[in-house]
Amino acid sequence: MPSFQPAEEEEPRKRRAPWGVIALVLLTGLALIRNGSGEFAVGPPQPASAAAADTRTTGRAPAAVDVKPLGFSLAERVRIPAIQVDAPVQPVGLDAEGFVDAPPPEQANLAGWFTGAVSPGEKGTSVVVGHVDNNSGPAVFYGLGSVEKGNRIEVERGDGKTAVFEVYGVEVFDKNNFPGEKVYGSSGKPELRVITCGGGFSKSNGYDGNVVVFARMVSSN
Repeated sequence: MPSFQPAEEEEPRKRRAPWGVIALVLLTGLALIRNGSGEFAVGPPQPASAAAADTRTTGRAPAAVDVKPLGFSLAERVRIPAIQVDAPVQPVGLDAEGFVDAPPPEQANLAGWFTGAVSPGEKGTSVVVGHVDNNSGPAVFYGLGSVEKGNRIEVERGDGKTAVFEVYGVEVFDKNNFPGEKVYGSSGKPELRVITCGGGFSKSNGYDGNVVVFARMVSSN
């Protein structure tokens, strides 16, 4: 079972989980909980249909900016200024049952970088996950569904560089009909997906979908 190895944290990762595996573990493992108190009965914002990603081919952003990919490095912090997200990032791998080990739900302002995919800024599609809420209320990605095209996402890395991404789509997908190839497929350029739970909610099954932000790297500093 793949696991994160702290002693090798800055070594290039030679093996990546295929998108099909990533899709399966994310969908199954990110069964995040909604606050059951009723205080937030309206629920988190959901993406507008106009925000859908225009992906004519697998995972490809339109009019992609030609930027040089970065090497491997741990993700340390994620910022999404449009929704006031400024959160530390911890590596998350697979748990003993083969599911994505999401950040501890009690730590509301904490995101996770899935180590089975590339690191943010590398060539390929990196994946950052986080809770939409917990038993105390909204969590780090509560507002993710209100992100708009053109918004920026910054990911600070352990090598001191910051990968800057531009959003080109925001969608919510049913967990039972999740388009893994569209979400996780590589365009051959550095891209980012930010994912949390969304869609309808029931006490018996939790959220029935995932909110997915599609973004492409436009610069690094």
